[in-house]
Amino acid sequence: MRQFLLSVMALTLFGLSACSQNKNKEELKMNDKETKKTLIVYFSATGTTAEAAKRLAKTANADLYEIQPEKPYTDADLNWNDEKSRSSVEMNDPKSRPAIKGKLENAAQYDTIYVGFPIRWYTAPTIINTFVEQTDLKGKTLITFATSGGSTVAKASRDLKAAYPELRWKEGGLAQWPFTGRGREIGGKNEINDSFR
Repeated sequence: MRQFLLSVMALTLFGLSACSQNKNKEELKMNDKETKKTLIVYFSATGTTAEAAKRLAKTANADLYEIQPEKPYTDADLNWNDEKSRSSVEMNDPKSRPAIKGKLENAAQYDTIYVGFPIRWYTAPTIINTFVEQTDLKGKTLITFATSGGSTVAKASRDLKAAYPELRWKEGGLAQWPFTGRGREIGGKNEINDSFR
């Protein structure tokens, strides 16, 4: 009988210990999720990408940071039909790095950073390269998203991966509101959580 009672007590203590360890592991997981933060970084010349970024930030419960050019773009600067326009000259020069206002100082607090932009010549505008080169993004998950009148984000994502292979890039999708039906589009919270995390 005494041996039976000792066995029951040992099993009870073992069970309580296991439950306590599982609870501690669950608490650590919850605390880990609470410390991870998401940031939506975007460049927008006309306001279209800004609107998409704001909606994405609201859906993902993320912080927002705008990449602002030191010299704002005018309509003439954005005229892709004019080979001498500012954006055409920048996109024709792979070394072009348009100056930006300020710098993202608190990148260390984010684990996931969505990088958004309007597609220019099937890829990201060179001001995105300026941002990437001025910001410590090592160890972050970088997810591209874009707005476009006719292109997907695929080539831009490939170009950024090729230019910065040391960074962890993931292809996001088009973030158009209202949806246009082209490519993979970022929309509801489930799509963000399931596809981009």
